[in-house]
Amino acid sequence: MDQMIRPQAPTPHPRFMVVDPAHFDVSYVINPWMDPDQWARDRETWQARARAGATDLHAALREAGAAVEIVPASPGLPDLVFPANAGIVLDRRVLPARFAHKERQGEEAPYRAAFEGFARRGLLDEVGQLPDGCFQEGAGDCIWDDRRDFFWTAYGQRSIKASLDQIAGFFGRTLVALELVNPRFYHLDTCFCPLSGGEVLYYPGAFDARGLATIREHVAADDLIEASDEDAAAFCVNAVSIDRTLIMAAAPARLKARLAERGYAVRDVDLVPFILSGGGAYCMTLRLDRARVRALLAA
Repeated sequence: MDQMIRPQAPTPHPRFMVVDPAHFDVSYVINPWMDPDQWARDRETWQARARAGATDLHAALREAGAAVEIVPASPGLPDLVFPANAGIVLDRRVLPARFAHKERQGEEAPYRAAFEGFARRGLLDEVGQLPDGCFQEGAGDCIWDDRRDFFWTAYGQRSIKASLDQIAGFFGRTLVALELVNPRFYHLDTCFCPLSGGEVLYYPGAFDARGLATIREHVAADDLIEASDEDAAAFCVNAVSIDRTLIMAAAPARLKARLAERGYAVRDVDLVPFILSGGGAYCMTLRLDRARVRALLAA
């Protein structure tokens, strides 16, 4: 394990895909966070607050130096606003997701259309395809780690273990697999976040002893930042890391202070409407220019 290599600064203008929240709603239950009853009691207020939260998130991305690509909403697909699940992107290649729940399977076509549109514009080079029945829910369960030059991948809740071979075969990169054992943390991005400086913010309660041992085998103890129950419940681990800025749902003061000690500035956003559907800042974005830092250094 090479503990001395640190990532270089990210590309000057990172580029993120987001989705217009015009049709966002909480109307079904496919994870423990989803609360259609609370949403229905004051739908108009929640929808207005969701639009405001999405606008603020997009502003936070731009303030951090990112370009934002807004994909149109689609009626009847409320969770399209969570494009972290759309696919895995690395080195201008994308492997689109296949969803486990029928409620989200309709998202596959508009996500693929968006990727094909990005390819026509020269933002991507290749759009791959998973086999039928090979459920894998995108970057929500497959997170690239610049610091360590591999993918952290998850299975056991939404993505199936058989998807790991498909990811490895498509990208030709190393995968470190973690089994998710807590239904409240159904995607890896809800409980695990590599930061730009090499640290990893994670919630231990999402993993069993084997998973925790795997994390500690690959990440030095000084680089592990353990999230509390409060941090995880506030969806603060589900964060976007851009250089020394962390964009996340409204964060407890103690977590902000701990991250500040590490040199990070937290830009928090009111994302409570989206948390009612089980998503936060990372869920609502997909980085399109993700590239291997070591490959860039060698070029």
